[in-house]
Formats: sequence, C-alpha cells, structure tokens
Amino acid sequence: MEIYALIGHSGTGKSHQAPIMARKYDIEYLIDDGLLIKGNHALAGRSAKRENTRYGAIKRALFKDETHALQVRNKIAEIKPGKLMIIGTSRRMTDVIAENLGLAHPTYYFNIEEISNPESIQTALTVRAKTNRHVIPLPTFAIKKDFPGYIIKPLRTFFSLPAAQSPNISVERSVVRPVFSTLGSFYIAEHVITDLVEYIVSGTPGVQKILHLEVKNGNSKVCLHLDLVVDIFKIKDKKIDSLLKEVQTSVKEMIEYQTGFYLDQVNVYARKLHLNEDMLKDKDALRKMITS
Repeated sequence: MEIYALIGHSGTGKSHQAPIMARKYDIEYLIDDGLLIKGNHALAGRSAKRENTRYGAIKRALFKDETHALQVRNKIAEIKPGKLMIIGTSRRMTDVIAENLGLAHPTYYFNIEEISNPESIQTALTVRAKTNRHVIPLPTFAIKKDFPGYIIKPLRTFFSLPAAQSPNISVERSVVRPVFSTLGSFYIAEHVITDLVEYIVSGTPGVQKILHLEVKNGNSKVCLHLDLVVDIFKIKDKKIDSLLKEVQTSVKEMIEYQTGFYLDQVNVYARKLHLNEDMLKDKDALRKMITS
C-alpha cells in the first residue's frame, strides 16, 4: 500500500484541498479527522468534530481510542486499498495516526503550501479564526445525521484535470461548526504537564532528580527541556546517552498519550552526576566507568 500525507497547520485548508490532491494522484481513500473516507462516503470511524472538547477531538483524530482505531484498521484490512492519504497538522501527527492504525509511515509527504497558493491559505486561516468553521471532505447528505444543528452549509467546487480525463469534476464538501466550539475553550495548565513529566521520570532507573524543567510554547511549537542529575551506577547499561534517549522517548509518548498535545521537541540533558562518598574514594574505578 502506498501511503501519502498532506500536512498543514490547523485552518490552512487541508480538508478543502485533499480531494483535489487525491484525484491528481489517483488516491481513493483518505484518513481525515478520525474518519476513513472514500469518495462521498465515510466507511469507518467517527469525526473528531463531534467530540465535546478539543482534548477529545485531538485524541479522536489520532485514533487513540482502541475501539475506534480497531474499527478503521479492520476496514482497511478488508478493502486493501492500493493508495491511502493521511491528513494531519504535522509529519509527526500523520506518523502517529499511521502507527495507531497499524500502517507504515507515509512514503510521500506534501505540505499544503505545495498545492495551495498563499492567498487561499490566508483566507482559510482568517475564516477559521473569525468563525470557527471547519471543512469536512464529504457531501452534506453523508454527515448530516452526525452533525444535527451544526452543519452551516454545503460547499461545492469544480477543478480541472488533464485533458485526457473529464475536464470538470465536482467535489462537494461540508462546512461545519464543531460540537466542542459551542462549549468554550479547553486548557491544560502548564503545571499539570510538569507534574506528569516529574512522575514519568521519577520511575526511570538512573535519574536522581530533575534539576530544571521548562515548557516553551511559541511559533506553533511546543518544546520541553529537561536538565537531570544522573546516578551512573543505577543506569542499566551504565551509558548516559541510553538513559537520556529512554527518558526522551517515554516522556514524549506518555505526555502525548495523556494530554493529546504534540511535543515538537523533547530535549534532555545530563547536567550533574550523583556520587556518594564510596564512589569518590575509588576515583580510578569511577574514571574507568565514565570513560568506558
């Protein structure tokens, strides 16, 4: 199976452009917003825009719920598509969706800027910011029962294909206002993130304590920085780099799973070594261990 990914920040028009790109590359199946879509039909899944909170919507779009993921995995196994396109806000997101659906990572990654002009992207962002309107790449009749009272209007566009094919292919999409948008905003306080990190790291052999923990949120990216005190004698293989990689992986996976937030970077540093008096007395053994 060839797997494609269409990537762009929220509100840049990915779902609007996805059917056009799919037609261009002869891709019949899309994974978008928690749904497996073919043409004008949702074959399996549940739209993330039906969730009551943004947190729930993120987890739904990532297929974090095992029952939801299993339903879509089984449908993919049944139909055995030759090509499939995953739509997401980042390369990491499309990779996570692929993993949760038991698929290989995409082979081809396309950014929204490659298929849409700057003016169209800016218009999409402005509409999203002012009205919180979202596009689903399905006709209104296909989703009306799932969005009672939340569909704003159908959206029909036409686009041209090479002369060898039909010159006017109609693509209908639906504009909806997500259920969670009527309930206000949903936030997770920064101290909750730091408490979770401390809990995750405290159970890792070789970590004496956290010296410094900082969450940086800017330019649409979330970065986590960790400075650790390391007890080298408690590390499984006595290698500091292995410990740091273990902490980096476990923190990223657990925070993303528990909160639904993406961590674009997790930087972990060993700033100090923890040594007791016996270790300090045997300096030769200590030097040998550190340099080995």
